[in-house]
Amino acid sequence: MAFKAPSTESGSTELNFIGRGTVINGEILTESSLRIDGKVKGKIICKNKLTIGETGEVEGEIQATNANVGGKVNGKLYIKQKLVLESKSSLIGELRASKLIIDEGAVFQGTSDMGVSAQPSSVNQQPEKKNETK
Repeated sequence: MAFKAPSTESGSTELNFIGRGTVINGEILTESSLRIDGKVKGKIICKNKLTIGETGEVEGEIQATNANVGGKVNGKLYIKQKLVLESKSSLIGELRASKLIIDEGAVFQGTSDMGVSAQPSSVNQQPEKKNETK
């Protein structure tokens, strides 16, 4: 489900929802913002803001520009700008972000890298493919 928000300067103005009681297995790719209150197992690529509500659960890889986590995440997070782990959140896994805010009460178990590049290392290290003719 997507709703149009008032126009902003930050690109897409749609907001997508994955509601409580919804379970998704697979890959999600969106140019818009995304809010998850259900369960997702797989890969999420959100080119805007990702919000995981208190009832939201994600297992897998997440790539987003900004993210607020209020629920549970088990996997790898690659956040280009800012990640906020809210007080009731739980993150178990690998984290790369430019800025990180951890509220009191949040659980974080894993590794973190606060470098300039919040891209997956596999993307940065892929060799260029050359066109070969036989």
